[in-house]
Amino acid sequence: MKIVVTGGAGYVGSVCATVLVEQGHDVVVIDNFTTGNRDAVPAQAQLVEGSVADVIGQVLAQGDVDAVFHFAARSLVGESMEVPEEYWRDNLGQSLALLEAMRIHGVKNLVFSSTAATYGEPATTPITEDFPTAPTNTYGATKLSIDYAITSYCQAHGLAATSLRYFNVAGAYGSVGENRKIETHLIPLILQVATGKREDIKIFGDDWPTPDGTAVRDYIHVRDLADAHVLACETNKPSVHRIFNLGSGDGYSVSQVIEMCREVTGHPIPAEVAPRRAGDPATLIASSDKAMNELGWKPSRTDLRTIVEDAWAFTSQLDN
Repeated sequence: MKIVVTGGAGYVGSVCATVLVEQGHDVVVIDNFTTGNRDAVPAQAQLVEGSVADVIGQVLAQGDVDAVFHFAARSLVGESMEVPEEYWRDNLGQSLALLEAMRIHGVKNLVFSSTAATYGEPATTPITEDFPTAPTNTYGATKLSIDYAITSYCQAHGLAATSLRYFNVAGAYGSVGENRKIETHLIPLILQVATGKREDIKIFGDDWPTPDGTAVRDYIHVRDLADAHVLACETNKPSVHRIFNLGSGDGYSVSQVIEMCREVTGHPIPAEVAPRRAGDPATLIASSDKAMNELGWKPSRTDLRTIVEDAWAFTSQLDN
């Protein structure tokens, strides 16, 4: 298939583009490199530089495009609350332009990179797809709005689409991994301590109602995530918009993640307890039963050691 990957120079997008190329697909990457890395784009992929709204029409007009994987987005929660206008413009605005270009050029297969932030702060876990959506930040609100738009296009224009709501993506796939200018994710932040780029790691609260007092989160390996995207593309149905949660189904505490990083890196990794952050829930774990049952998705890299080892292998090569 010929597949367009928007945001294909970003963390998840570049891994998915790499997997698609390995599977023999003809891949076109669209990225404006606001946050993406040029060297993360697979050499075998065609690169079109620019924002989605500016270039998607000419890309689809070339014909023979079978599907679009849509990753391009701004994704920093804190920033989204400070400059919401930029998130509505770049996330919702660009996505609406993409949907309209797909309608005009008759491209009917879409896989959308959504987020667990659409659920806000659920009172219980594991989180299933029928939980109420109540985003607590602009980032999550823009992603939920895009989901609504996709549903409308499916109903009105026969689009076949799947939205995948991720929890905590981690790990790496060979030479492709997480390498962002502004890092907010726990595992790469811990590994920055091991490489000497950061003095210590902050633990935001050690008095949560969890076994060791630190917050618990569900981590999904980025390669397993790529598999889910491919399965979604292969099984999309006309006029149907499906939504799946993706996680490992297991939870690891902040303290467990830090300790595993110490074991894998051999670095002491100093940690400092800081006050809780407002809005942080104690535990967030996904139920991926629907994706497993309906997509046939079988994540195989769910153990924390594998995730950290792959992330460390990638992080180590960045400093060589």
